[in-house]
Order: sequence, then C-alpha cells, then structure tokens
Amino acid sequence: MLRSVDIENDLAELERLRAAIEASGDLAYDWDLATDQLEWIGRAADVFGAAAPQSGDRYSGRINPEDLPVRMHALSEHFAGAASYDCEYRVRGEDGEFQWVHDRGAVQLAASGTPIRMSGSLRLITERKQEEAQLERQANYDDLTGHFNKLRLREALDYALAYSQRYSQSGAFLAVGIDQLDKVNTAFGCEAGDRVLVEIAQRLDQALRTTDVIGRLGSDCFGVVLGYCSNEDAVMISERIIQSIRQSVIVANGARVHATVSIGVVFFPEQSKTCFDVITKAEGALLKAKSAGRDCVKSYRMSEEQRRSYRANMELGEQVTEAMKDDRLVFAYQPIVDAVSHEVSSYECLLRMYSPEGELIPAGRFIPVVERLGLMRTLDRRALDLTLQTLEANPEVTLAFNISGVTAADRGWLRTLIARLKDRPELANRLIVEITETAALHDLEDSARFVSIMRDLGCQVAIDDFGAGYTTFRHLKALTVDIVKIDGSFVRNLADNTENQLFIRNLLSLARAFNLVTVAECVETLEDAEILESEGVDQLQGYYFGRPEVDPAWRIESAPPLGIERRRAEGVPPDGHERRRAAQS
Repeated sequence: MLRSVDIENDLAELERLRAAIEASGDLAYDWDLATDQLEWIGRAADVFGAAAPQSGDRYSGRINPEDLPVRMHALSEHFAGAASYDCEYRVRGEDGEFQWVHDRGAVQLAASGTPIRMSGSLRLITERKQEEAQLERQANYDDLTGHFNKLRLREALDYALAYSQRYSQSGAFLAVGIDQLDKVNTAFGCEAGDRVLVEIAQRLDQALRTTDVIGRLGSDCFGVVLGYCSNEDAVMISERIIQSIRQSVIVANGARVHATVSIGVVFFPEQSKTCFDVITKAEGALLKAKSAGRDCVKSYRMSEEQRRSYRANMELGEQVTEAMKDDRLVFAYQPIVDAVSHEVSSYECLLRMYSPEGELIPAGRFIPVVERLGLMRTLDRRALDLTLQTLEANPEVTLAFNISGVTAADRGWLRTLIARLKDRPELANRLIVEITETAALHDLEDSARFVSIMRDLGCQVAIDDFGAGYTTFRHLKALTVDIVKIDGSFVRNLADNTENQLFIRNLLSLARAFNLVTVAECVETLEDAEILESEGVDQLQGYYFGRPEVDPAWRIESAPPLGIERRRAEGVPPDGHERRRAAQS
C-alpha cells in the first residue's frame, strides 16, 4: 500500500505540474478514446470560454470545418504509427471567434494495438499566425491598394505567358497610368493622391473580369493581366476602364478630382513571350498614349522590319530548342588565373552551340534571342546540368557559370539547385554562380535573397560586368557576394587609358571595403596584366591567359548525354557535334 507521505508527494508534484502548465499558457489534455471523455489541465477558459468541451466529439465540433480534415488525417496517420501527431488548426471559442492552436500529442495503444488513450498539449498561436499572415501579405500585396505587388504581378504574367504558349491562347497586358498624379499631390497633398490611387484601383476591379489580375506596377501605374482574351476584347476592356474612370469625380480630402488614365496594351504571345519584354513594351505603349494627349489607349505595334527580325528570332529560337534536345549545347572553358602567380584558380563556363553541320556557334549569336523568346530558364537549367556533370567528373576544378536575372528569381530553378547540391559540399564549394550587375540591381531584394541561398549551400556568388551599372556601397552591403568581376570595357587597352585606370582604382577601393575577391575580365596584353596586378586585382581572365576551349586538356568527359545514347540505340545518324568528336579521336 502507498504510504500517506508518498500520496502527499505525488499530489504536491501534480499541483506543481498544473501550476507550471497554467503559467506557460498552454493546455494539457487527456483523452480516453474508449469513453470519449476529455479532461483539461490549464487555463481552458482562455481558449474555449467558460464551458470547455468534455468529450472528443464536442471538441471536434469546435474545430473550424476547413481545418477538421487536417486534424483527422494527422490523427489517422499517428494511430497507424506512420507519423508523430503535430498539427495546427483553428478552434472556436464561446464568443464564436476562432483562435489558432498548435496541437501535439501521443497515443497509447493496448496490447492488441488498438488506440485507447491520447495525451497531449495545446498552445495558442493566434498572434504568430497573424504575424505570418501580415508578412505574407507584405511580401505579396501592395499595402495601399491591396492588389498584387510588382513581384506577384510578374509571377502572374509569367504564368499567363506560359499558358498562352502551351495552349495557343491569346492574352494581353495593360499598363494603366494615372494621368498627372504628381499635380494632384502638389495641389491637394499626398493623402489626396493616395485616395485617387485607391479609388482607381477599385474602379479597375469593377471594370475587369474576375479572372483578370491587377497589380501595382509603379508609383502611379497599375499592370493588368488579361488571360484568354482576344486583341479586340483587350482594346474594348481598355476603353471601358478609361470610360469608367473618366465619367465620375473622385472626392479626396474634400477636393473634387477629375482623374483620367492612359493605357498601353501588348498582345501575347503574338508580340512578346517574356515577362520583362511584355512589361517594357506595354510601358512604351503607355508613353505613346500620354504623348498623344492622355486619356486614351495605345497598342504596341511592330514595324515591318521588326516583324522580319521577330521571324528570324523565332527560327533561331527553334534551332536552340532543337540543340537542347539533341545535346548540341556545350561549354567552352576559359581559365581565370591568380594575378601574381598566374596559376589557374578556376574556369568560367561559356555556352556554345553546335549547328547540325558541326559549326560551333558563340553565345553572342543566340543568347539575346533566347532571352527575348523566354527560353532563358530552360537554357539555364541545361547550363546547370552541364556544370554539375563537369564538376562531378573533374574533382580538382572550380567552375563559374553565368545565369540570367530571370533565372535568379525563378524559385523552381532554385529548388532544383538546392536539391542537387544539398549535402554535397564537394560540389557546392567548387561552384561559382555569376549574375550580371544590371540583373542584380533590377530587383535588389530578390537578388539579396538569391545570394543568401547560394552562400548557405556553400557556393560562391560573383557579380559579373561590375562597373557597367550603378553599384553603390549600399548595394554591395545588401548583396553580400564573394566576388566582383570588373567589366571588360574598362580593361581593354588599359595601358593607354588613364581614365579607366582611375575608374578601376575606385572600383577596387569599393570592393576592398567588403573584402571581396576581384577579377578583371578581357585581359589581352602583358602590360595590362601588370597594371592590374600593381593596382591590387586578385585574379585575371582574358585571351592573354587562354581562350575558351571546348575540350581543355584537364577535362574528363562524363557519360554521353541521354539524347546521344538514344540516337545511337535507334540507329539515328550522328549529328555534327558527334561527327566532329569522332574526327578528333
């Protein structure tokens, strides 16, 4: 029999436990699954009000219907032994308001394996959920109007472009600019200007279809994505927007404002297939509308010369697509050397394409077209594959490869890179990812996030074409890159250009303030190399130290790409790339 002193000790311990639970603000529960009785320890009134549910069935009735399937699935998985029980859902209080809780627990099984009792704890997380919702809203929506911000607008446009190309459906993008908003701000104050913005945003909602997407494109400009919309309908919708805003007065801070808008329209995929190109052309059409007297619609128009160029670009884009399918995209590797010892420290991977006849085509002839046609993400994925294959086959080399600004903001590409480099430091530590200075500064917040992810993986990040843009101390502080590559335009014929020497000296001072490794590109003479070394540049790259080579002596080729193996297996004649390699061997 238990002694009374043991009972008293157990009761005292239970009271201490109860006091600790109440002090923490959490709730502990014990659920008898056989009788469905539910007991609570802690301040249940904080969650449920005066009457806490005393059975599992009553408790389920308090759970938000949208969240109930989540909890039931978590319980089923836990009872089956497939997962621990840990889930979040909303519970209704006595006042009818829902609060978020974090529910964790463990089941007790009978000898037969039947669940007989469940014990766990609830923690109120409503405040945390509200903060998360606020952060998500700030990351996706414009605070003033409640519509998408520029990032989410671009994502919606990307989706619409991909859909239109896959299913051959037309669409349009509108750049809607508020006419002379700056004069409203000057005459009546910024609050009046904000009121005009909000009112016009609301009228856009009323004038558009429920499937259309609206976003804040700039301080006085909205972007509208019209999916599944003919050219004629897009113009008609634009005219309806103008009419709805023109016909009524906006009252702002007691002032009556007669607001109007101008609209630039781009039709896709007819006139463009990439997000940035669509927005650029729409903004150009918007400027024409403003120049034509405002309060009107202007559509982007191609000249006959532009049409011929567009058709030629389409043909070249098809060649690049076929080259990716046939594994005719390769790298040429150019050495990057130490400025003092001239020993190779890494190689930059430069894309090349073989024509079906075996001609090696430089990137300059197809990359600009690929960017305009929206193929850069696909091309950058292929470049990633080639880079990682080379790193795996050649464990002694470090490689740098360049990606586009579009890809740097592509979460799908990032997920692919993370999946392939996670827990593989032997590859990540030998990979340098280069982004151009102009792309990095286009959206500083996105670029900073990209750099952070790369560095967390163990990769180095370099800013290419450093000096070609407007990088400042603040930009470098935000980006936290490892390497800056001085743009070649400042390096060529450096010995004869004292202005460029001074400019490079200033760039180096900025880079040293952040302890960044500096690389000078396009070094073509010994004299230029000696000047750069004396100025303190860390590494050099250029024809003086080596031209890009498709088959450098150090490279061990990995297994043939699947496309080549498939053609061989199916008896398809070799393409120009294979014929060339066969001739070399």
